[in-house]
Amino acid sequence: MRDSRLRGNDRKKILLMKIRIAIQKSGRLNEESLLILKNCGISIDNGKDQLKASSRNFPLEVFYLRNGDIPQYLRDGVVDIAIIGENVLVEKGEDISIAEKLGFSKCKVSLAVPKSIKYNSVKDFEGKRIATSYPNTVRNYLKEKGVSADLHVISGSVEIAPNIGLADAICDIVSSGSTLFKNNLKEVEVMLKSEAVLAVSPKISEERKEILQKLQFRIQSVLQARKSKYVLLNAPNNKLNDILVLLPGMRSPTVLPLAEEGWSSVHTVINKDKFWEVIDELKQAGAEGILVCPIEKMVL
Repeated sequence: MRDSRLRGNDRKKILLMKIRIAIQKSGRLNEESLLILKNCGISIDNGKDQLKASSRNFPLEVFYLRNGDIPQYLRDGVVDIAIIGENVLVEKGEDISIAEKLGFSKCKVSLAVPKSIKYNSVKDFEGKRIATSYPNTVRNYLKEKGVSADLHVISGSVEIAPNIGLADAICDIVSSGSTLFKNNLKEVEVMLKSEAVLAVSPKISEERKEILQKLQFRIQSVLQARKSKYVLLNAPNNKLNDILVLLPGMRSPTVLPLAEEGWSSVHTVINKDKFWEVIDELKQAGAEGILVCPIEKMVL
């Protein structure tokens, strides 16, 4: 009797268990992280300035943390997973595994110098002073290139360092390049291309791995939908084969007869990166009345 009660308590604990996810507490990555969770159908009770919040309809608890602290929280098992910039993992968490690349918050970690400097190659950094918030990334990159430089670690705005005489160059995150432009700097070396990733703690339990698999399934469906467009078009039957050859489809295009004899309606999914190229070819092949719709979710 006692054993059955214990087993019942264990099952109850599993049912109540939540996976703990860390996201950046503010900024663009925070907004895009919450958006992908929302697109996955996960509702977050998000009060202002909270340290953590829970989902109403999925076994998930959100921790709002400083970006640079998240790798250590993953390492210690305080959180199970995190949405974090890949560049932060390269700098502070190379031992932490990546479960999924998420395709948003894309940026570069680059070396930049004043516009007045004539730049030839990475060898120009030999013996120079470089201001950065990413010392490990810079050190490893320069070591690979056989270059030795003097690194000044700054946690704030590194882009001002050359203007005040603190450094000869900087290493920083570059998104649009506007910050470099405003500070009279130019990008000369791209060390790393980064995007948001789903990182996993090495201490995640087997029970929480099952929840992670469910979450990954939802995320993959959302990401696949973002990459695709649903296309409907009308085609004369005598040109149908030529049109179908141009369409990839998830398995194959769907073809339905129209009320007007000699015509069919074709439904398919097209990768958005190849969208305009395929549309032009379809028009040339005789397709008419082409409609393009966004896809909310895509389960393969």
